[in-house]
Amino acid sequence: VGSSVIHMRGHNVPNALSFIDKYTQVPRILNPIVSCLENLEKICEKDEGIRQMVDDGFGGLEKVRKDILYDFFKSAFDGSGADNFYDAGSCIDGRMTSAWNWCSQLQEKPFYPIFKLTGFVGFDGEFK
Repeated sequence: VGSSVIHMRGHNVPNALSFIDKYTQVPRILNPIVSCLENLEKICEKDEGIRQMVDDGFGGLEKVRKDILYDFFKSAFDGSGADNFYDAGSCIDGRMTSAWNWCSQLQEKPFYPIFKLTGFVGFDGEFK
């Protein structure tokens, strides 16, 4: 997955602090996704209209959950989002670039309304 390059110094990862910072980004990406997946069942139980929309528009609760996870795991680690394949790398830097690229395209995904219904406000803020 990704290129064979590992960046430990240079313009992609100029020092250890920027490398360590990559790891602090992981919860900022995963928390909203986990929150969406966890809260989806709760809002479907509370509101029959939302449940009907999930069933009719997405094929049911489990299907939309799997669609979200499939799309994330398919795209969030593929080396996308970098200026070129060399810059993508195969280390945490490349994976985080791909994951942030997925996040930046969330509003274009068919399941974006599900995120909004479950309280999503962004990948860089408070999470409900």
